[in-house]
Amino acid sequence: MSNSIFKQLAQAIDQIVVGQSLLTQQLLTALLAGGHVILEGVPGTGKTLLVKVLARLIQADFRRLQLTPDILPSDILGTNVFDLNTRDFVLKKGPIFTEILLADEVNRTPPKTQAALLEAMEEQQVTLDGESLPLSPLFWVAATQNSLEFEGTYPLPEAQLDRFLFKLIVSYPELKAEKQMLLNRQSGFSARSLEITPIATVEQILEARRLVRGVKVTEPVMDYLLALVQRTRNATDLALGASPRSAVAWLGCSQAAAWLADRDFVTPDDIKSVALPLLRHRLILKPEAQLDGVQVDTAISTLLTQVPVPR
Repeated sequence: MSNSIFKQLAQAIDQIVVGQSLLTQQLLTALLAGGHVILEGVPGTGKTLLVKVLARLIQADFRRLQLTPDILPSDILGTNVFDLNTRDFVLKKGPIFTEILLADEVNRTPPKTQAALLEAMEEQQVTLDGESLPLSPLFWVAATQNSLEFEGTYPLPEAQLDRFLFKLIVSYPELKAEKQMLLNRQSGFSARSLEITPIATVEQILEARRLVRGVKVTEPVMDYLLALVQRTRNATDLALGASPRSAVAWLGCSQAAAWLADRDFVTPDDIKSVALPLLRHRLILKPEAQLDGVQVDTAISTLLTQVPVPR
């Protein structure tokens, strides 16, 4: 199996969600690596549309969960309901029993409800009344949040942020791309009535994930990755560095990036290419660095220049 399917997926998404090619590539890398993502951006930039289109292109079961302050864990996981006819409890599954889950505005629901996602995201299972129920092998969470509006929100704790592989910034499209959006709308394009021809299947995505795990990583490249991880823990501007889970995730998405680039081995450039989305939500700046105006992305870019690249 080649990576041509993912190239076709990227082209198909770019025709619908115009002007977000880098975002599309990063989203596909996360899907291939099997890691969940946070999409952060202002309203109206196509976050929901992007995930919905991807789900339809790979024929995956898709559920959208609009998270609000009154959502309970049982609204996500499900609950056992007593059936008067059978005189027994019957499991009523929640929306988490799907293949692709869009958790819309994840930071608007309380911590107790946010925590309901933790076990599912990490272990691909849900425990209800002491019984462990497996989720789909593909199970993939894409969570969205507004980058500007913080009133009435509950910031995600570090334990949950670390379970997301990537934090992707959804920015405004460039002028040329935005004009193309208007031209598409004028010619009759409508996201609501969009007909999408599937390109891949869930089974093909799972097979691609299996192939990615076979991408080779030489010892010097692995040592380079570990040196970067260690550097995040010793950086003067950072109060919290990358966790061991981060190192494992970094290795996996570097393999995915290499496979998408038609290679069966990882290079230092693969490691660098996924550093920003992988680390920006995991690293915490020291208060004095924040006062000096240091941005997390800037700190990550600086780190990448401080560790020698293996030949």
